Amino acid sequence: MRITRCLAAIFLVFLVSAAPAVAADDPRLDRLFERLKTAPDAETAQPIEAEIWYRWIVAGGPAAESLIQIGMEAMQRGDMRGALAIFDAVTAQNPGFAEGWNKRATVLFLMGALDASAADCAKVLALEPRHFGALSGLGLIRTRQERWDDAIKAFDQALAVHPNLSGAKHNVEMLRKQRGDKPI
Repeated sequence: MRITRCLAAIFLVFLVSAAPAVAADDPRLDRLFERLKTAPDAETAQPIEAEIWYRWIVAGGPAAESLIQIGMEAMQRGDMRGALAIFDAVTAQNPGFAEGWNKRATVLFLMGALDASAADCAKVLALEPRHFGALSGLGLIRTRQERWDDAIKAFDQALAVHPNLSGAKHNVEMLRKQRGDKPI
């Protein structure tokens, strides 16, 4: 059943051709990022963050959005190979769709393919430099690789975009403490 659904999803992406999308083309994102950066707390930032994620996902068009959902369901079921096949198809069909690369990077990270995941994060950031998810993901990758300075840099970049990103805050504080930095 899982394989059939994954194959059907991959077939769908080739049936419905989507024009290359770049999330940054959505004029609403600039204002959302301004609001995110000045949100006074995580509670205020949460709906803004959710709207940004939504804008990123719909940027690929209806077919890619459907495939992203199917791929995320495969991930939730633990079917990483199926999810990877779907996200491979999404990125092949629409290489300008940042969120396709981000989801692929996430699956690769979960599969332990850290260098490939980092390469996909770089593609996301080339398309959407403000992608706090990819920046935070890159921080996690560099942490696993024990590249502490690079991890801190990635988390700091994520926090520059989204100052209330709790995971990034926690991780950068932990890494700085581990490194012996004094509190800011």
